[in-house]
Amino acid sequence: MTERELVDRARAGDQDAFEQLVLNNQNRVYTLALRMVNDREEAADLAQEAFLKAWQGLPAFQGDSSFSTWVYRLASNVCIDYLRKQKRRREVEPVLSLDDEESGWTEPADWDQDPQRQLERAERSRAVARGLEALPDHHRQVLALRELSGLSYQEIGQALELDIGTVKSRIARARLALRKILLEDGNFFGGPPSNPSNEH
Repeated sequence: MTERELVDRARAGDQDAFEQLVLNNQNRVYTLALRMVNDREEAADLAQEAFLKAWQGLPAFQGDSSFSTWVYRLASNVCIDYLRKQKRRREVEPVLSLDDEESGWTEPADWDQDPQRQLERAERSRAVARGLEALPDHHRQVLALRELSGLSYQEIGQALELDIGTVKSRIARARLALRKILLEDGNFFGGPPSNPSNEH
């Protein structure tokens, strides 16, 4: 069954069809949420909230974009709202902790995985997270969709209802802003930015 057929059935109240739409998209939506909020439990909750909004919003879904693109937009907005609330509540906390069993703090299999390199990677993750947190919401949003989730410019344009030219310029400005923040923070690890003219 095509995505369009599943959407049509779900709009008619078929919960099994909607469940299949969720199954088809849940991994990518969760990954987006995780990349944006850096917390597995919160990411799972936010992904669930995005699908709840999708279910509630199905009657108004016109199908101008694919369901997957639409639910990506919903998830991105849910994450932005969450981050705004968190920003008001407290200062940014480190993304990784030394007691996080999945952060790579294990006995090194070889010297390339030694604790010093693990520490450098953890510091880099924290620096980038701080940099992303300092960006305006619209810059953080496009960077998360492009750099972390790997969406094309066209997919980002569909998700955020922007033309491709605006998407490219916004991503370019966001990259420059993030680089400036990392340089000022003394944590610049990145190579040259990818060239938008060579990307599709």
